[in-house]
Amino acid sequence: MSRLIILGIFYVVLAVYGFQAFKTLFRSPWMHWAYGFLFLGALLFLVIKIMTLQANDGFRGTVAVAGGIFAAFFLMALVLGFFLLLEDVIRLFVFGYNKIATWSSSETAHFPSRRKFISGLALGLASLPFGAMLYGMYRGKYNYQVLKYELEFDDLPDAFHNYQITQISDVHSGSFDDYDKVTYGVDLINKQESDVIFFTGDLVNNRSDELYPWKDVFSRLEAKDGVFSILGNHDYGDYTSWKTKEAKAQNLEELKMMQKEMGFDLMLNSNRYLEKGGQRIALLGVENWGRGGFKKAGDLQKAKEGIHKDDFKILLSHDPSHWEDVVLHDDYHFHLTLSGHTHGMQFGVEIPGWIKWSPVKWRYKYWAGIYKELDQFINVNRGFGFIGYPGRFGIWPEISVITLKKKGLT
Repeated sequence: MSRLIILGIFYVVLAVYGFQAFKTLFRSPWMHWAYGFLFLGALLFLVIKIMTLQANDGFRGTVAVAGGIFAAFFLMALVLGFFLLLEDVIRLFVFGYNKIATWSSSETAHFPSRRKFISGLALGLASLPFGAMLYGMYRGKYNYQVLKYELEFDDLPDAFHNYQITQISDVHSGSFDDYDKVTYGVDLINKQESDVIFFTGDLVNNRSDELYPWKDVFSRLEAKDGVFSILGNHDYGDYTSWKTKEAKAQNLEELKMMQKEMGFDLMLNSNRYLEKGGQRIALLGVENWGRGGFKKAGDLQKAKEGIHKDDFKILLSHDPSHWEDVVLHDDYHFHLTLSGHTHGMQFGVEIPGWIKWSPVKWRYKYWAGIYKELDQFINVNRGFGFIGYPGRFGIWPEISVITLKKKGLT
């Protein structure tokens, strides 16, 4: 609660300070009242939703919407405040210079007034992230993108040349609020007609019952060689309260059972073989392993049991830090690892061939797309769903389609 109070005070200070730019541009009292009403309304909406939040509701639904609107206004005030502070420093410097220049004369130095150009520039720039966040909540969160990749390997079995994989990750079904849009996304996955579908963790936010309204939708996923899945950090129920340890364990068992009922082959530190034309490749799936305070239930050594060192290997591992810290330097060579987890922070700028940026890059070295290290590939899927901020902008929900190629046969 104390953090919320501090955040609210800081927000109000920023809003009042940013009002100086608004007042410089608009003289109408009605515009001034509108500014105050909107900024204060965003804060009150969030406070009311948090105060009426039930213990196990989680940050979703209208609470998440309130948080997203508040964040949009907060970011707008922050950008306004930055430019106004910069202008005030310059104004103070000019005033000081004029004061010294007129020290021995009868002239009086006046503090420079705000310039409309600076206020207009500040308000224009502040409106960009503000509008982006609102658009991300309204349209961006279901703006599914199919991203296609072709990866070549020297030792891919010939029968798997042109073998097509569809990967999705981070569904976070507890955050969904539009049945038709989610159904469209699942239909788009099936439309790729891939040989196999891989889901790389975080089916729910916290509790297995979040999946109930969406179970029939994801049961429609189909591929010739099946649908395989693993667990992500959110699937274990670690981020909500439970009356007993048994209740938490039962929740996880229910989630596992529902995946089975949906037709998912859930891999828990285990492996399978995919066969085609008398040849095969090894598929391994580990439980969540994340750097720092994240759960480390993933056991790569256990998942390797029964497969051969010279097999062509695909690994499903939710958190890309596992690939960086463990998989890359393992004595087995993992040709392709499929991960998710980062969501690309659901906010950023991507222009293919020009720029790929998100604040999440300061937390994860490998955060979106294909990377290659030590002759091993990883694809970090940007996620199918969303959590926390109920939207996406620039980093759209992703369906990865990867075609395996044998060098020499292309």
